[in-house]
Amino acid sequence: MLTKKQIDLLAFINARVQRTGVPPSFDEMKEALDLRSKSGIHRLITALEERGFIRRLAHRARALEILKLPDSLQDRTESRGAGNRGFTPRVIEGDRAGPGQPANARPVATDGVVDLPMMGRIAAGVPIEAIAHASHNVSVPGGMVSGTGEHYALEVRGDSMIEAGINDGDVVIIRETATADNGDIVVALIREEEATLKRFFRKGSAIALEAANPAYETRVLPGDQVRVQGRLVGLIRSY
Repeated sequence: MLTKKQIDLLAFINARVQRTGVPPSFDEMKEALDLRSKSGIHRLITALEERGFIRRLAHRARALEILKLPDSLQDRTESRGAGNRGFTPRVIEGDRAGPGQPANARPVATDGVVDLPMMGRIAAGVPIEAIAHASHNVSVPGGMVSGTGEHYALEVRGDSMIEAGINDGDVVIIRETATADNGDIVVALIREEEATLKRFFRKGSAIALEAANPAYETRVLPGDQVRVQGRLVGLIRSY
């Protein structure tokens, strides 16, 4: 039998994974359960792991896998059903399109494949240049861009999102939007001059841009200095 704190933590982790595809940080878990230190979270996670509810993945500080849920949480999860907004980026492994391809302003679909404009590089680490104009196209499965809105591709530079499964050199697929919900991974334009890929959180009138790497601090900026330009919907990785 689980304690109330253990159930609360498992529910919080499950809800975050269902919504964003990535477990919460230890700081977020500590805040959600109103604990004074992260040592309490470590004890709760160890207890859940010993009881077979979760598993910690090796060599990744923020990687937790939910193995099962108690009946009370399972019923709650099923009752929400299709109403969940959960999202896990779809990863396509393969070759990237070369720079010799022409750039288009809009996606072009051919036999289930969509050509998206490559809009330049995006920082997942230290700041780099803002988003550039399209230089060439990349081809992605049509299902990756299902839904409304325009889509575009960006090449990732940096390692600040590695614990969200986004590596230096990956190509991310972005759905163009000016709004985001807490926990979304977004392209954020800071002060109209610096573009970055981070997890988005609204804190009153401020915006927090959170990395998925403990080596990087969360940046908290006035709301009028941050403009959302898109939300992550997919990822392409070459080997």
